[in-house]
Amino acid sequence: MSATRLARAAKPFGRSLTCLNSTGKQRFSTSAIRRTSTSGSSEQPRQASVWSYSGVMAVAATAGLFGWGMSEFRHGSLPKTMLFDSLYAYPRYASMHEMEQALREIRQEIGGAEDIISTDPDDLHAHGYSEWSTSNPEGLPVAVAYPRSTEQVSTIARICHRYRVPIIPYSGGSSLEGNFSAPFGGISVDFAYMDRIVQFNKNDMDVVVQPSIGWQDLNEQLAKMESGLFFPIDPGPSAKIGGMIGTNCSGTNAVKYGTMKDWVINLTVVLADGTVIKTRRRPRKSSAGYNLNGLFVGSEGTLGLVTEATLKLAVIPEEFSVAVVTFPSIRDAASAAAEVMQTGIPVAAMEIMDEVQMKVVNMGGATAPRVWKEMPTLFFKFSGTKAGVRENIGLVQKITKANKGSNFEFAKDAREQKLLWSARKESLWSMLALRKEGEEVWSTDVAVPFSRLADIIEVSKKEMDELGLFASILGHIGDGNFHESIIYNRRDKAEVKKVEACVKNMVKRALEMEGTCTGEHSIGWGKKESLLWEVGEDTLGVMRAIKMALDPNWIMNPGKIFDRQS
Repeated sequence: MSATRLARAAKPFGRSLTCLNSTGKQRFSTSAIRRTSTSGSSEQPRQASVWSYSGVMAVAATAGLFGWGMSEFRHGSLPKTMLFDSLYAYPRYASMHEMEQALREIRQEIGGAEDIISTDPDDLHAHGYSEWSTSNPEGLPVAVAYPRSTEQVSTIARICHRYRVPIIPYSGGSSLEGNFSAPFGGISVDFAYMDRIVQFNKNDMDVVVQPSIGWQDLNEQLAKMESGLFFPIDPGPSAKIGGMIGTNCSGTNAVKYGTMKDWVINLTVVLADGTVIKTRRRPRKSSAGYNLNGLFVGSEGTLGLVTEATLKLAVIPEEFSVAVVTFPSIRDAASAAAEVMQTGIPVAAMEIMDEVQMKVVNMGGATAPRVWKEMPTLFFKFSGTKAGVRENIGLVQKITKANKGSNFEFAKDAREQKLLWSARKESLWSMLALRKEGEEVWSTDVAVPFSRLADIIEVSKKEMDELGLFASILGHIGDGNFHESIIYNRRDKAEVKKVEACVKNMVKRALEMEGTCTGEHSIGWGKKESLLWEVGEDTLGVMRAIKMALDPNWIMNPGKIFDRQS
């Protein structure tokens, strides 16, 4: 959030606001807050993490004012941007005085030597704004809570429910659609200290974890225990289990292992009023009652806060390999991928990158000295028995050759596997590295039946070229999910409009092809209008009824997925 936007928000409170942006991070100075200056001097030395209640009020007034003000806004409409709904249909949330009182009560009830509440301005900014996200609404949380247990999360929720303070869950912070933004102020609940394996049941092939353990960290710990098991869902490397559950994420392994919902056995959830529930017990299957796992997975923290999850684990395959093959066109690559799927060859992953993305990887230099052919490229992972992997590589090679594929390479050892997969692994980072001053990367996704993937990619690429946008395409072609990454200048309003129109058209095309507006990024703040296009008002009405039943004060991650009213 810019200092200018925050200064506008602070005007009604008669406080000045200055951005000391020498380090690239925004630091705020008001008459009520004394911060260390860029020269290292301090008008009033104290610990940065300890704030007086007047300090809380000042931060809330500046950083969170816009968000709180929106909860007061009842009439007229606010300016809309692409895919955003109007924001007036919300209940009245806590006043600044009430938010301060709620923070005081949380501190008193939880107690302990460590203060779990932070109101440091940099902390607030990190929990309300994301450079990853294409959607960053105005407003920041007024505080960040760092609970250590389910009981502490329950206390936070119970007090916030009493005072109508919005609650925003936070784990990895890597989401792309404004999922953890705080448009109405409130408290961000960061699970950073809840990152443990609670229980490992090797014989049952499952594990109980807290929400802030990363999927990579989980697999590293399982490897250290020589368990022979792993958790197969593989989104971005910084993703944590809590956020993965909230967005029903997936990744490159989805073509073989499915998505997050397929690997959740049960959840411990804190509801809006502080009630703690467990969705079911620990068997792999159950027909007892409603499928509450299916309700909370993908709900983006709008129905409750997940504090523990029991997850299925898979056996580590005996053998792995990777193959790469280039094609003269995206359609040829997509045709080959469709035939692989229709033939029933059990690939572990099948990814596509267009010629622009391959060029971006070369330009980024992250995989040097390897230089990639700048052509549409398919990346395959294979896993299973040694004989099975060899057979599947041969079958895929025949199919790709019949569809104009060339330069087929497959890895003969672990070093070559890492090398061949490196272009796919470095794709996003390479795109981000090309940004110039004032530029951003708009990354979004859709999914269609995989037989239509070539159609939507071709049309979308043509439109981007006609608009003169620098954009690349990559995707999980085995399940019809692809991502569009567009570099644009956020200061150029005309260019921003071009990007918005391009993404909007891509979403509408996907829906016309019986697809979805998002395959794995989820709705968040940025795709609410797209969800309405996809499911219709009656289906949204059912979602709202569920939300109202579990969260009548509408405090759980408000503004995400859908608004209270159309």
